[in-house]
Amino acid sequence: MQSQTSPLGEFDLIQRFFKTESELMLTRNPGSVKLGIGDDCALLKIDPTEEIAITSDMLVSGRHFFADANPEWLGWKALAVNLSDLAAMGAKPLGFTLALALPEPNSSWLEAFSRGLFAIASEYECPLIGGDTTAGPLNICITAFGGIPKDKAILRSGALEGDDIWVSGTVGDARLALAALRHEISLSKEDLVAIEARMHQPTPRLNLGLALREVAHSALDISDGLLGDLKHILKQSSKDAEIFLDRIPKSAKLRKQTLAIQKQYSANGGDDYELSFTAPSSKRDLIAKISADLNLPLTQIGSIKSMQHSAPEIHIIDNDGKELNSQQAALLLKSFDHFA
Repeated sequence: MQSQTSPLGEFDLIQRFFKTESELMLTRNPGSVKLGIGDDCALLKIDPTEEIAITSDMLVSGRHFFADANPEWLGWKALAVNLSDLAAMGAKPLGFTLALALPEPNSSWLEAFSRGLFAIASEYECPLIGGDTTAGPLNICITAFGGIPKDKAILRSGALEGDDIWVSGTVGDARLALAALRHEISLSKEDLVAIEARMHQPTPRLNLGLALREVAHSALDISDGLLGDLKHILKQSSKDAEIFLDRIPKSAKLRKQTLAIQKQYSANGGDDYELSFTAPSSKRDLIAKISADLNLPLTQIGSIKSMQHSAPEIHIIDNDGKELNSQQAALLLKSFDHFA
């Protein structure tokens, strides 16, 4: 990142690229924010009937994104992954903070980054209320805050035996885009453009999360791979699961690939930021209505079972109706590890 203009000081940087737009958002709709950027702390007005959901995600250059990644896309994704966490718990966004380390204050990079950041912040009415900047390797850390009516949060620990397991949208396209960008597979230019947004500009399913407050027993967002993430629900709920591979929803672009790639990318590709949730079978009609109302496919891919051993297990049923052996299943259950 080479500087494009005269050097920017920290406070000039904050004012020019972040504080001004934040103040405009708060002028239009202050919501729960009593005090935003400019003091030692931001202040949120707390509704006594609500609980506060708090989530943090860090994006590190070379680990979570390419060093030459489009900064506008980065701004969008940095907030999107946090909003996705709020969606998984049924929370409504209240605001977020940004901690940003930069090798140097590049004006053109910052302009594009802040444009993407405020595009998604405005779309989901989640204002920037504070943070910090410093020199260092490119690192983006956001903490987001959401409100949930008391005792209505959708937890990972609520899955019950007999629950259906659902997933929103389609999964595997972000991994498909990454494979193409790494030259692991070949995609047409048209197909790559069509799916690249799934990797760089994911859609947080906030409206789905709100609609599931009275429906889902448990939920999480899919960040590290569908089946690997599902294990978190099983561990917190002390349950097993049965999953049907052929039911996992895949896009038309992914279905052009070999069956092996389809299975691998949809089962553990990661970076999808769809929601997976469990709900009783009695809620199927209501879930179908939610799907229609939101114009968002919701697919039932399996069910929750009682735990048979000392640790939760996922029993994966292949397209031929047979359960995969442990070695085959292990390839599909491995999720992204930030330290691997």
